[in-house]
Amino acid sequence: QVHLVESGGGSVQAGGSLRLSCVASEGTIDTNFMGWLRQVPGKEREFVASSSRGGLRPILYYGDTVKGRVTISRDGDDNTAFLQMTGMTPVDTAVYYCTADYFGGPPYLRTNWGYWGQGTQVTVSS
Repeated sequence: QVHLVESGGGSVQAGGSLRLSCVASEGTIDTNFMGWLRQVPGKEREFVASSSRGGLRPILYYGDTVKGRVTISRDGDDNTAFLQMTGMTPVDTAVYYCTADYFGGPPYLRTNWGYWGQGTQVTVSS
């Protein structure tokens, strides 16, 4: 089983930036898919970003609410994912979860997100 550990969360002022990291354990599966989702207590889980292996370059997807403000990237070993967030607002306050799966593909076709990390809290103050 793949183990995922998120880091980089914390508190930031509105308009600021954060960079989240997700490290997957090695020796289990090839993480062809890695993504980020977030959730606020009492609200529905929301897709943020994902990276899927697509040949020479990864195929990137972003949620409508964060498009233009976030960037997902992968480390060269394909076991690490980053989420760079800029221009943050209080609506970005949530627990951010990293996911990983052997199967790549677009997030809108995915019903099972594979393995989950424990999440990292992000709080944006106005």
